[in-house]
Formats: sequence, structure tokens, C-alpha cells
Amino acid sequence: MALFKGAGVALVTPMDENLEVDYGKLAEILEDQIKNETDSIIITGTTGEASTLTLEEHLEVIRAAVDIVGKRVPVIAGTGSNCTKTAVELSRQAQLAGADGLLVVTPYYNKATQKGLMSHYIEIAKHVDIPIIMYNIPGRTGCRIEAATAAALNREVEHIVGMKDAVGDISYTLKLMEQTQGDFDVYSGEDGQVIPLLACGGIGVISVLSNVAPKFTHDMVMNYLNGNQKEALDMQIKALPLVDALFCEVNPIPVKAAMNLMGWNVGSLRAPLSSMEQQNVEKLAKAMKEFGIPLA
Repeated sequence: MALFKGAGVALVTPMDENLEVDYGKLAEILEDQIKNETDSIIITGTTGEASTLTLEEHLEVIRAAVDIVGKRVPVIAGTGSNCTKTAVELSRQAQLAGADGLLVVTPYYNKATQKGLMSHYIEIAKHVDIPIIMYNIPGRTGCRIEAATAAALNREVEHIVGMKDAVGDISYTLKLMEQTQGDFDVYSGEDGQVIPLLACGGIGVISVLSNVAPKFTHDMVMNYLNGNQKEALDMQIKALPLVDALFCEVNPIPVKAAMNLMGWNVGSLRAPLSSMEQQNVEKLAKAMKEFGIPLA
């Protein structure tokens, strides 16, 4: 059984003026996401600035999300690292904290071989027994899980159940479906390609867009899954200018700017990420207004 179907939000981590995690604001955002029918919370991922959280902060954010959500929707914890030992410890602690599943990105910078990726994921899986979704984003990590490797991991480890596919190549997605014989949960990692990936047999999206348009993103996916393909496609096309604006600088710079424009006051970003260029803020604000998102 899938961890979730629909739209899971790749949640930002709100910061206060001292760039410390703002747990009160995190609670507000989580409640709003649930109210707007988000199907899953993905915490401490790329959008959540996991790479600049300390180990202690990383785990505390997971614990806080689990406690606030209270099993109303699944909480999936990002626990990937370029160090297998660190990924094991984060994954083990996330399960102890009550996470429903794990999102584990490929090791970044190291450029592991396919053999190395097999060993990495198998070692993590030895220490947990909750579902693991692998995260394939070679444009950011310099490392790609080939379809045959994903299929081998799925066969060898029962609780490696799926992939967040941000490869950006529908031919790869089709090959992944063929290699796994459809017995694999695939989620779009690209907000601009949700409907094409669902057409290949995917079951949802792990979404940056959901931070600013949670109900819309949920409805778009569920329209497709419930047979309303034309309406879903129209929604995907409508969202494209906003999606482009949300990725006009490296994620999560634009989405945090967008949430601040909405009045969420999620704070700034930890270095080396920087504030958004003013011309891009203006582009983002225009796209949000045209999409129908009210600004503060």
C-alpha cells in the first residue's frame, strides 16, 4: 500500500529573525496545509533547507512535525546524506520520532557508482522498517539512480517502495515503470511535469508548488487519478508560469520569497543561499497575482 496518493508538500522550514527554526510558525503552516487537503507532509528535504540544519535541528524539526500533524496525514522525513553513516542515523532517529516514511536523496558530491548506490540504500534499509522513497535528482546531486538499479533495490528490500523522480525525462520514467513492472510508487519531483508523470503510471507529486497552492495541487492530482484528465491537464498548464517563477532561482529561494509575499513571514535563508534578486521577486509577485494568489 502506498504511503500516500496525491500531492505531498515539500515543506519549507520557517526561520525567525536570528535564522533559528521558528516552531510556532511551523505549526501554523502545517495546520494550513492539512486544512487545504495536502495528502502528505515531506519535512527536512531540499525545500526545508536540510543541508544547513544541524543534526540536532534536523531531528527536532522532524519530531515537531510528527507531533503537530498527529497522524492526520503521513509525515515523510528527508534523511538523505552524502555520508551513509549519517543517513543511517538520521533515518533511524526519524523512525523513532514517529515518521511514517523516509525520503532519501542520492548521496550528493560523491558521485557514487550504481554498485555504491545499491550498498548505500541497502545499508540504510537494514536499520529501519518504515517505507523508503528514494529521491533521484541528478541535476542537484551529480548522481543518478538508473532504472535497473531502482528495480533491483525494490526487489531486494521490501520497504524500498518508490521514488521521487526529478530526473526530468519522461523516457526515464517509462523505463523505470517497465523495469519495476508497475509495482513501484513513483512521485513527480517536478511541478511542471506532474500530469505527464501521472500518465506514465505515477501516483502523485512531492511538490514545492504546494507550499503556496496546496488545495490547487491536491485537486490537480486527484482530478487526474479520478479520471478527470482534461481538467487536470488544464490545471497543469495554468500553473506553469507560477512554477517557472518558483524555480527562477535555486529552490527554496523563490518559494520562501513567495510565502513571505503572502504574509507567512517564514524568514530568510541560511547561507550559502541568499535573498532573491529584486527583478525576480517582481516576476514572482506578478505570476502569483495572475495565478490568483492574494499578496499581503
